[in-house]
Parts: sequence; C-alpha cells; structure tokens
Amino acid sequence: MIAYTMLGTNNFERASEFYDALLAEIGGRRGLELEGVILYAGAEGTPFFGLGKPHDGNAASVGNGVMIALAADGPEAVQRLHARALELGASDEGAPGPRSRSGFDFYAGYFRDLDGNKLNFFCM
Repeated sequence: MIAYTMLGTNNFERASEFYDALLAEIGGRRGLELEGVILYAGAEGTPFFGLGKPHDGNAASVGNGVMIALAADGPEAVQRLHARALELGASDEGAPGPRSRSGFDFYAGYFRDLDGNKLNFFCM
C-alpha cells in the first residue's frame, strides 16, 4: 500500500550521510537520486524511504504525531540498530524494549534523527 515515505531536512549533506550509514545496516541503499532528494531502496517490492529538502523552499519541520517505523528482523536487531542511530548522532526517544498497546504486542526502540524527525526500529 505504501510506495514511499519522505522526511524533510535542513542540512541535506549531513542527513544523507546519517541515513547512508544507518540504512546500510538493514540493506538500504540509494535507489534514486534527484536534485535535493534521495529515495533509499531496500528489498525488491518494499517501499522507498525518502529524504529531501522541502519542495516549497521553506524550512523542514517536525510533524507532531508523525513517526516512521523501520522494520527490523527481531529484538536483537532493534537493539543494534537503535544503538547505531545514537552513535550516528540521533537522540533517544525510548530505549528498545517490549511494548503493548491495547493487546498489540511488539518490540521497538525510538529515536529522533539529526533534524528531529521521530522514527523507530520495530518488530513483532
């Protein structure tokens, strides 16, 4: 259903270096590069993850209530990937661990990227 997600950045070079390193940990690579936009590709048939300067020329800002969950292979991968994000300069928004919401059980570690966007690594 989802073709791609997109996050804005105010420092394209810094953000692309962050995501190059972080997404490489889960097999992500630059799939398509346009002026001011990178679409990262994972496994064939999976959605792209986009990074770019806002098209309208205004500053990128964090959306309240917006979060992107990145798939991980299991709890150990969530822990490793969350730690890697922090090593790359992300800030912690919730240590990896089991979570439950209304009977929905999962494992996740939350972080904010260099621009303040909220993401997590997630597995069932």
